[in-house]
Amino acid sequence: MAEYKGIHGTKIQNYTADPDNAITGQVWYNETSQTMKFQYLTTIDAWSTGGNLNTARSGLGGAIFGTQNSALGFGGNAGPPTYVGNTESYNGTSWTEVNDLILGRQTLGGAGTQTSALGFGGGTPGAPNVSRAETESWNGTSWTEVNDLNTARQSISSGTGSDNTSALATGGSPASTLNETWNGTSWTEVGDLNAGRSSMGSFGTNTDALAFSGEPPGSGTAATELWNGTSWTEVNNMNTTRTFLGATGANSTAGLAFGGYTGSILGSTETWNGTSWTETNDLSVARYNVRGSGTSSSTVAFGGNDGSASNATEEWNTAIPIGAWSTGGSLNTARYGLSGSGTQTSSLAYGGRISPPYTGATESYNGSSWTEVNDLNTARYIAGSTTDSSTAALMFGGSNGTNQALNESWNGTSWTEVTDLNAARASNAGCGTSTSALSAGGNNPAKTETWNGTAWTEVADINTDRNGFTNAVGGVPAAMIAGGEQPAPPYAIYGNTEIWNGSTWTEVNDLNTARQYIGNAGDSTSAVFFGGTPPYTAITEEWNGVSWTETTDLNAVVGYNIGSGNLTSALSTGGDNGTGSVATTEEWTKPSFTVKTITSS
Repeated sequence: MAEYKGIHGTKIQNYTADPDNAITGQVWYNETSQTMKFQYLTTIDAWSTGGNLNTARSGLGGAIFGTQNSALGFGGNAGPPTYVGNTESYNGTSWTEVNDLILGRQTLGGAGTQTSALGFGGGTPGAPNVSRAETESWNGTSWTEVNDLNTARQSISSGTGSDNTSALATGGSPASTLNETWNGTSWTEVGDLNAGRSSMGSFGTNTDALAFSGEPPGSGTAATELWNGTSWTEVNNMNTTRTFLGATGANSTAGLAFGGYTGSILGSTETWNGTSWTETNDLSVARYNVRGSGTSSSTVAFGGNDGSASNATEEWNTAIPIGAWSTGGSLNTARYGLSGSGTQTSSLAYGGRISPPYTGATESYNGSSWTEVNDLNTARYIAGSTTDSSTAALMFGGSNGTNQALNESWNGTSWTEVTDLNAARASNAGCGTSTSALSAGGNNPAKTETWNGTAWTEVADINTDRNGFTNAVGGVPAAMIAGGEQPAPPYAIYGNTEIWNGSTWTEVNDLNTARQYIGNAGDSTSAVFFGGTPPYTAITEEWNGVSWTETTDLNAVVGYNIGSGNLTSALSTGGDNGTGSVATTEEWTKPSFTVKTITSS
């Protein structure tokens, strides 16, 4: 057996305090607390946004044995009375329409993979809906009708079976105990469920499966049953009773259940370890009649009903390294709607509003404390700024009761007025450098202007008119904006994300939580967005170039805060917590580590 020294190169060392530079897996003895400790990487399990379905719908079927990067969704309800046969294939980024089911229907069962799937049962329009027995087999290109279920039914369990030759059709409406197994040619009735139900979750194969929750008449249930190929056995219940939930898993020892309905629409997610259910992080978009493909550690969830037919796609991953927020030095002047630029250890904060006066105060951060330096020439708040440096910066636009076109340049010592924006605006997003910058959106909502070090030029508008920005991330020609507010009634709050390529804006996946006046740091391929309003929040989300993932919250709720730095090392500075201006600074570090005391138990 390997010894600790052989693995780490040293024996276990004694310290009077926990070491500042411990490495992952290191074990040490703390002489002061007289405890043995070790350090490990902090991780979370979480959902992130994926590419939306082309056709929003609920009650669709899914190839449960697909993967997060290779999934298939088919059929569903696109809004009464439109029951569709649309089939879409997912590649981990986007959905592509392929050949339709022969019979459009909703709440059907599904099994298999992206290239070998089965769709069976379901309902078609009627008063009430008509239960169906039709079965269709997918070969990777098209659907073919094969032998029907013995008993027509809809709201069959979410999906069980590894391919188009092996499936299980369990339960159904109204509250059935029926169970049929598919051998590639025909269906055979096998051992019934102990409790009749419909709209339940399920995963596994036709010889090793789990069925759970669902809808007996008049109420839901949290009951879970285990299938061994012959009979069902009751095992531990789910934590949350629900119906119309989604589920994924390859066998009865590990799976995932998500979404559902229990008088309200749920985002609740639970993991199954072969013995019991554990609650974990919720879907970002709560919904029911949702479907999925994958495993307990890597899943894609798609479609459903969030109040209407949804096209949302989310991806579940486990053991994601996360960052953490810690307290930094406070600003000398508490304010909100300020601008800023630089890094976590060399940052500049300027302008803002101190309820109610506007300020031109400028402060410099050295990684531990803020120092007052020379003020802006014109006090104002909610202005765009460059983001890369604390020694060379621009602040443009903003408001001091009137929208401004003013542009000021910082040379490391003082501010100088330079060429104005072409159009006055406030709440605009800015990014870039003092010689190559970008301003987007704001109270002149869709406009984009670029700066070449001398003058501003109007370029292509953003796709969604909005204001409510603190800043953009990135630079010219690769910038990103996210969130914001519609500039006219009904003043909708957006989660929209757009990327600038130097000539046009492209819409990409939305934030999980729509909001405005969000602090941010990073670039168009890796960023962190934190805080925002309404309501004032501590939510933090990471962007990986494709999708957003919720991660560790700020220590305190805040909006109108300014960010600086990058995905691995950032600052959140100032802002408003809903009761007034704050001087708070929080420092973001990724990855983060957890120190744990070793006990005898």
